[in-house]
Amino acid sequence: MGPDAGPGRLTSALLIGVLARRVAAAGGFATVVMRGDATSGVILVQLVEKGQEIGLFERMAGLDGRYRLDRCGPAPDEGPEALSQYIARRRRSDPDLWVIELDIPDGERFAAETIC
Repeated sequence: MGPDAGPGRLTSALLIGVLARRVAAAGGFATVVMRGDATSGVILVQLVEKGQEIGLFERMAGLDGRYRLDRCGPAPDEGPEALSQYIARRRRSDPDLWVIELDIPDGERFAAETIC
């Protein structure tokens, strides 16, 4: 059985909801930018801190079946237009894609603890 199988697997919608609530409870902000497939949509996490772009990360399954966050997309210094274009391309090829933006200190660690 792979990482997408089994009755104990948490849905993408549930993971996004838990992440948004945890961020809010910790004093940060979470915005669902794009909603994807509720059950198994790929999750992209856009990290900002005090409005400054930190990077884009994708929740990916490793060969061991565990999830991790991997940096993806353009570097933050390439600007918001490059990020928008990247997300648009990903969405065209995967309409089930989720994108959530987090504005919280140490967002990568926070997201990894919640959705991985």
